[in-house]
Amino acid sequence: MTDNIEVFTQSSVRIKGSVGTIYVDPFRMTENPKDADYIFITHDHYDHYSTDDIAKVISNGETIIIAPEKLAATIKSEVSGFSDVISVKPGNSYEESGIKFDTVASYNLNKSFHPKESGWCGYVLDVDGKRIYIAGDTDATEEAKQVSCDIAMVPIGGTYTMTPTEAAALVNEISPKAAIPTHFGSIVGSPADADTFEKQVDASITVERKIRF
Repeated sequence: MTDNIEVFTQSSVRIKGSVGTIYVDPFRMTENPKDADYIFITHDHYDHYSTDDIAKVISNGETIIIAPEKLAATIKSEVSGFSDVISVKPGNSYEESGIKFDTVASYNLNKSFHPKESGWCGYVLDVDGKRIYIAGDTDATEEAKQVSCDIAMVPIGGTYTMTPTEAAALVNEISPKAAIPTHFGSIVGSPADADTFEKQVDASITVERKIRF
């Protein structure tokens, strides 16, 4: 179910499907594939919005970038070589340039790193009949608990996002077929957090570790 999904450092994701090659928050890319049809950015922190890494994956003149409203103008001024930049808001459904996706508010409940008023977004992407939720940097918000998806990619590193226990509880509530932990092993969190996460996720949900170290 997740063979077409790769996770690089932190929350850097590549998904391949019939709609094309999709990146979410490219970061610390070791190669220069320049193969992106779409790049989704969740928010403006350096480990999620990296112009150097966008440059490594952007396909000159072909790539469509999707970003929260607050960040879209910045991208237009700092990034070159894209086809279009699409500005989005949390809590909406979109069909843009051949791809369907929903936006989900991504924010902290009990810490100040990702305020709700910033308008940061997680995404639920429709790829080849599967709904793939990339949560971004978030806690287990009410909006996250309402997500319907087949695959959930959730941060588990704590400090800036959910802890492994909180992430497992969220995954158990939304009950996808598969869950992929992200946002650990580099800046915050460790492989032990993935162990904790996997142990606490319901047995009916397949946990797959994709992140590269």
